Amino acid sequence: MKFIETRGNDGQSPLQVSFSEAILSPMSSFGGIYVPESLPQLDASFLEAHIDTSYKILAKDILTAFAIDIEASVIDEALDLYDAFDDSSNPAPLVKVNDDLYVSELYHGPTRAFKDMALQPFGCVLSSIAQTRDENYLILAATSGDTGPAALETFKNRDNVRVACLYPDGGTSDVQRLQMVTEDADNLKVIGVHGDFDDTQAALKALLVSESFNAALKAQNIKLSAANSVNFGRIIFQLIYHIHSYLELVRQKAIELGDKVYLDVPSGNFGNALGGYYAMKMGLPVEKILIASNNNNVLTHLINEGLYDTRETSVIPTTSPAMDILKSSNIERILYDLYGDKRTKELMLQLDTENYYQLTDKELAMLQGIFVADFCNDEEGKKYIHDTFADGYLMDPHTATCFKAYDTCRDKPLKTIIYSTAEWTKFSPVIANALTGEKDAHDIDALQAIAKEANIDIPEQINALFSKKVTQKTLINKEDIEKEILAFLK
Repeated sequence: MKFIETRGNDGQSPLQVSFSEAILSPMSSFGGIYVPESLPQLDASFLEAHIDTSYKILAKDILTAFAIDIEASVIDEALDLYDAFDDSSNPAPLVKVNDDLYVSELYHGPTRAFKDMALQPFGCVLSSIAQTRDENYLILAATSGDTGPAALETFKNRDNVRVACLYPDGGTSDVQRLQMVTEDADNLKVIGVHGDFDDTQAALKALLVSESFNAALKAQNIKLSAANSVNFGRIIFQLIYHIHSYLELVRQKAIELGDKVYLDVPSGNFGNALGGYYAMKMGLPVEKILIASNNNNVLTHLINEGLYDTRETSVIPTTSPAMDILKSSNIERILYDLYGDKRTKELMLQLDTENYYQLTDKELAMLQGIFVADFCNDEEGKKYIHDTFADGYLMDPHTATCFKAYDTCRDKPLKTIIYSTAEWTKFSPVIANALTGEKDAHDIDALQAIAKEANIDIPEQINALFSKKVTQKTLINKEDIEKEILAFLK
């Protein structure tokens, strides 16, 4: 399978690239990103053949359908990393909450967040390619809280790879921050930035296309890539769990094969939702994709009104910080798929220069044929956490936003799959406040209070963080990011 560019070709870059080339160098002409030239079709017989197979077999067969240029042995090694999840036979369990609402728990990996589902195998694949080519790579990661820990975990101590991870100071939970700043592998650099996630993501995208930065790397025989979901290597692993969760509904006899469902996704950078969209295009029976946002609700306005507008707003800190994002990178792949490269280039360049764009009525109708959106404020989210816990289910604040979309966005009584992106341990002060009214609790106190209230254990991966040494202490202004990364590489 070949990959092409979302904003068209500049006459200097190749018209098509392979999967390995797209993940090693994820930015394309005019500041665009890569998309598959076409998608494989997974018909009813494919789904039926996988009702009784494992997650790894499903994943292997989907990757085979994409015909990616990665050795089968490398794919097997990458997928074997799911064996270290809580349940090696089912790394993403589907849990029934009520008669037509199910939660796909994507957080049972090493960093207790959904990014492990993609980044664990992705890190193995990328480092293997680098070693095969005898090339050295700098992997950039910008995080709103979960990508960073997962990227650091998957790349630590891997040969031919170094990682520079940017996070917004004060823009993550304490647990997420500790997961990053206690990493001590020599090939990892964690950089706190005075600013918000959009600042770190903008810096990452600028560095990926910076001639001077790339020249400085070239002088050290280092190539550049990224672990964010601008990289399709992330997306290809994310679409798999949407297909898996549908098959889980069939296995649990909640639906029959072919029945349509709603996918309900908490969305910040839109990679999770994009995975659902691609699964839908490949043949998964999906009625619509529900997009849940927090008070940073640019996506709600885009889907409901056709207006993407960041002119009069800035990032609002919320209790669901991984979604505190105004510029969602993967919307670009949706624009390309619906409207083509010429229109995508026009819209994205307007967003870059004027901080807004407006879809036509026809374009909006196409978007609304697939997506429905609402947003959930902090107080609503805490009430969903409280009420759902009373009914026997414990969830984090990002998952809670999906319960609002479940209540307001459906127009048919179809089974709905909510995608839970983080374990409760990542945001314990918010959950403790929702359950007991306790305010300003430190993470460790909140963790212990919730564990006692719910009669569950705190996972050892989280408990151990509070006694680990902080080894990554860099905290800088966004203007100094490039200088700090180059100093790390020396």
